[in-house]
Amino acid sequence: MPYTTEGKNAMLDALAAAATHMGLHTAAPSTGTPNEVTGGSPAYARKANTWNAAAGGALDNANAPVFDVPGGTTVTHVGFWTAATAGTLLAYAAVTNETFGGQGTYTVTDADLDLNG
Repeated sequence: MPYTTEGKNAMLDALAAAATHMGLHTAAPSTGTPNEVTGGSPAYARKANTWNAAAGGALDNANAPVFDVPGGTTVTHVGFWTAATAGTLLAYAAVTNETFGGQGTYTVTDADLDLNG
């Protein structure tokens, strides 16, 4: 069933209202195995995320969360979660792998969710 642009925007705006946090992952996440980054000093934690209103069947983040990442970690995915801890994984996106030899930071400058696919 095809969706109109307005239908896609409505679905994405509902997703944006629920996906309030981003997380980093070391492999493709799933509900049972999120592969979420852990550890570090300062410690890794999910970050709050805000979204622009959906337009043209796509959604774009409005902020640029900065994550603390422990050394020895390779970030491969960004996940979109319903909460800062626990919560539900609603979506994820593959990113260019970035390996951290020592403690560092990872900034998500552009997160797009697109239903035009």
